[in-house]
Amino acid sequence: MFNQGLLVELQSYVDTHLQPIFHELKLYSAEERIISEEIQNVDLEEFIKIKRQPTFNQTLFRYIDKKGASDADIYKRAGMDRRHFSKIRSNPEYKPGKNTVIALALALELTKKETDKLLSSAGYSLSDSDTFDLVIQFCLEKKIYNFYDINQALDYFSLNPLL
Repeated sequence: MFNQGLLVELQSYVDTHLQPIFHELKLYSAEERIISEEIQNVDLEEFIKIKRQPTFNQTLFRYIDKKGASDADIYKRAGMDRRHFSKIRSNPEYKPGKNTVIALALALELTKKETDKLLSSAGYSLSDSDTFDLVIQFCLEKKIYNFYDINQALDYFSLNPLL
């Protein structure tokens, strides 16, 4: 799948997106910090109630249902064993590693946006400053879901395989 042309395109994608981003640092006075803390304490519970998103467990199983796939199909395609997947199913608070979430997203053939949502529900994201993450983003954008092909692309950059 990764012919020379696609590898050149991948290299260009990574080079384009792997640019350093600098953020301006702002220092707050003691008074500003105190006011900010008071506001945060008052609004914290309301903020959490408004902002809370579905858990990783809820998000994952919603995507599995949406795709009409069986649990076994997904965890096998993701290279997971039954016990690990059972832990995800039975413990709503369980947070798997980032690579596991990525493998599940690829097994489900999720879009980039859906993958971002699944990763976010587990507390992760795909970074534009990490080559591994850029390779995954490239594959998602190109709808490349085959683990062999993805691992080949990762190997091209001397990165560890996904599985």
